[in-house]
Amino acid sequence: MLQQRLVTALVLLGVLLSALLYPAPWVFGGLMLVFLAVGAWEWSTLNGLGRSSSWTVCGLSLGVGSLLGWAGLWQTAPVWLWPLAVMMWVLLGGVVLYLGVQVWALYPRWLRLVSGLLALGTAWLALVQARQVGINFVFSVLALVWAADIGAYFAGRALGGRFCRRKLAISISPAKSWEGVVGGVVCVMVLAWAWHQADVALTVAVPSWFTHVNAKGTLFAGLACGTMVAMSVTGDLIESLVKRSAGVKDSSALLPGHGGVLDRVDALLPALPLAMMFYTW
Repeated sequence: MLQQRLVTALVLLGVLLSALLYPAPWVFGGLMLVFLAVGAWEWSTLNGLGRSSSWTVCGLSLGVGSLLGWAGLWQTAPVWLWPLAVMMWVLLGGVVLYLGVQVWALYPRWLRLVSGLLALGTAWLALVQARQVGINFVFSVLALVWAADIGAYFAGRALGGRFCRRKLAISISPAKSWEGVVGGVVCVMVLAWAWHQADVALTVAVPSWFTHVNAKGTLFAGLACGTMVAMSVTGDLIESLVKRSAGVKDSSALLPGHGGVLDRVDALLPALPLAMMFYTW
């Protein structure tokens, strides 16, 4: 299982880096559109649509995204979109997590479908906008979310329950702990400091996200990094809630050893618009 997981991760990373480093930004944007359109298929399946209807949603997502790309919106997305997306994540995400697993299936299906598709769409726009800023910038945002996940995993396994007996969200994801969240924040802070130092030392042409927020002050940078971790945890918990409501372990079986696309991007969905909001500020 571990070997399968590692092979899949290396293949995904290779494909991602190849598209990311390609000079034309549309290659990365197109690949991410396909990836998130598959996520739309998974979301539709998790929320009760049949196989054919779910693939129709996937196709429509590809079509709408392609039209947005053709119209140039992925290069000039309005800056008000990011705080609006973040506000919706904070308000609606907070309500969904507070009411819990049992209430999710009671929401109208169309509302569940639309909310998920909007989350995927805004994350995709934020991702391609970040690629427009520069490779160093977008990769630093992705690395931040990965670091938060890795730090939370190892801190949770080593220290979970030792300092705070109350779990983070026991009815949604029993394994997650507050110690894990703190571990994720610490890991991100270390990464932010190291990446910013590397930007300065190498005098890079396009600074990372960490350097951009650090330019607004150390306190602001710390708050921004902490908020990014909190939002990534929110995305992870909401996907766990939806899967628990659907009675499944993974969003799909498309990625051997990793589950589905949503299992890989859940933490990115709220973090990407937030990253662009901090950048445009």
